[in-house]
Amino acid sequence: MELVFEIVKIISGILILIIGFGFHWIGQLISVINRDLAIRLGIWEKDNLPEYEVYEEAITIADVSLGWIYGVAGAGLLFGYEWGYSLCFIPGFALLYHGISFWSWTGNQIKTGHPSSSAKNPMRIGWTAVNIFTGALAIMVSLIGLTIS
Repeated sequence: MELVFEIVKIISGILILIIGFGFHWIGQLISVINRDLAIRLGIWEKDNLPEYEVYEEAITIADVSLGWIYGVAGAGLLFGYEWGYSLCFIPGFALLYHGISFWSWTGNQIKTGHPSSSAKNPMRIGWTAVNIFTGALAIMVSLIGLTIS
């Protein structure tokens, strides 16, 4: 059973590094530093309504402020540090939040008749699912890791 947990812990660490640190933190950091580059890379929606831009900018700054922790937490899990289990709660709950809020945000865009490109399926389903799965897995690994360490 310990071997299964070690494998799941490594998978969780890798997903946190890819989804949380890579896509959320690095992607949003590019958006903060160079919006034109972010648009060209497809990170920033070029077809947002002006009233959506304020929200998007606020979320971008929040992601950059918090997202560096994803890298530290993911590395902590991969290298087997006990503090990695405690720190992993942060990306776990944040990624759950990202999945749920992205689904709601894009759903509201669809309802108003002004969906951005990320509101279209399968992007909407995929990004929501990968965030929720990674977040739930991180929380599970945190809980189990803290109880057995």
